Amino acid sequence: MSSSSSSSSFSSSSSPSSPAIIVDEGRRANVLMVGTGEYTTGYVDGKAANSDKGAGVVALAIFDLRRRGKVDRVGMCGVNFVRSFVRSFVRSFVVWAARGRWCFAWPVGGFRRCAGFVFFDRPAAAVSAPDRYFAPRQEGRKFPGIREHMKSRIGDVYSGMDLTCDTYPPDDVVDPVAYLDALSTYRPGDVVIIFTPDDTHHDIAMAAVTRGMHVMVTKPIVQTLEHHASLSACARENDVLVVAEVHKRWDPFYADARDRARSSLGNFQYMYSYMSQPKHQLDTFRAWAGKSSDISYYLNSHHVDYSEWTLEGIARPVRVVASCSEGVAMSRGMDTEDSITLTVTWENLDDRTRGTAVYTSSWAAPRSDVHSQQRFFYMGTRGEISVDQAHRGMTLAVDDAPFASVNPLFMKYAPTDGAFSGQGSYGIRSIECFVDACREINMGRRTPGSYDDGSLATVHTTMRGTAILEAGRRSLDADGQPMDILYGEEEEEEGGGRGREVPVEIRPHEFRT
Repeated sequence: MSSSSSSSSFSSSSSPSSPAIIVDEGRRANVLMVGTGEYTTGYVDGKAANSDKGAGVVALAIFDLRRRGKVDRVGMCGVNFVRSFVRSFVRSFVVWAARGRWCFAWPVGGFRRCAGFVFFDRPAAAVSAPDRYFAPRQEGRKFPGIREHMKSRIGDVYSGMDLTCDTYPPDDVVDPVAYLDALSTYRPGDVVIIFTPDDTHHDIAMAAVTRGMHVMVTKPIVQTLEHHASLSACARENDVLVVAEVHKRWDPFYADARDRARSSLGNFQYMYSYMSQPKHQLDTFRAWAGKSSDISYYLNSHHVDYSEWTLEGIARPVRVVASCSEGVAMSRGMDTEDSITLTVTWENLDDRTRGTAVYTSSWAAPRSDVHSQQRFFYMGTRGEISVDQAHRGMTLAVDDAPFASVNPLFMKYAPTDGAFSGQGSYGIRSIECFVDACREINMGRRTPGSYDDGSLATVHTTMRGTAILEAGRRSLDADGQPMDILYGEEEEEEGGGRGREVPVEIRPHEFRT
């Protein structure tokens, strides 16, 4: 174990009353989780997240995979959400004039806000109180609280869970690049799962891939076509598996709707999607919201991926126009949009006819019976389908808690006879299928390229989604100007076959006169 890590066991690994489990006899995977936030641990601002993920998803999935014999060593690494004031100043601090006001600004990896810059309306405040805007989060000092949280939410709830975990950086250290120390203790073929702010995805993933490790990155996998292309090329060069974590592909409603659309609904005509989260999520994501990413990258990415997955070989996105709503976040001192709508023109490949998709996402919704409203309507030339993924026909009312529509298809937290029994939920299956794929590759049974068939959201098959999201951001920054997605020559696949056509450039649309 590296001297820069610490190891903790949050609960006993077994008990006399633990239920019998089927142990997988194949090669076990070593897993490093990078990122310690809501989706990984369920721990936010010193307490359980006020959402439907209070016990987390990633860590719970990995600990259960170890219980079932698929995972061996487990590590967890904290990553700073915002660059330090000194580092930002030295590297790229500039002064910029915007809308008649002088504002401090600095580039943030891949996120385009006013041509690649984030603006502060109160530069004096940024200088006099840099901790508010620039100071790194003290992730290393979160680990004592995370350990207690994991013990109370996992170890004390589910039998047979071994929560031993190497943590980086040490508890008394704050290190924005602790993931480099953590990666140095792993080997080629090991597994890295990245759940960090969007603008950090590319650098962390590249560091893992160049070391020969298999990588899963939360959506969006990256924020720009340039970063997507470089990560894809690096994955091929190092012969490793790199995928986006888009768990809705394992939602049985989504999967069935996708198969029906592809098999019987004809060419694409129209789609409308909506996904939201309540206002308090703005506080959860205050460290990066509007600074290095936005609500479209965070939530529209789900339905954009659904479209890319569904329309592979049927249609391609060619133009994006974005619009937004503002007010709620700004009233909380956050310079970001409340809602973002992307209007995307898709071109059917067989006859060049066009269809329209409208993707709307918001983090300014009121509290309701669900944490996340999510629904879509899809129409093809031969039929249509509507899906409400928020309401699955199950409601829950308990003392001291609001009435809720619950979705155990995503995460089944309630134990069965003291044991975790949520292996069939799609939040778990998304992670388990990736770990299984890595194990198959490591045992020589499959190749990374064999998963480009749509069974996983690989880096090589998700570039159109990145193009849509980047074009949307650029359209917003250009006051709603349409952005065209241009395609290059088809890549050549191994063996000389024709590869898929990929987007290579986003260009402002030129209107005909």
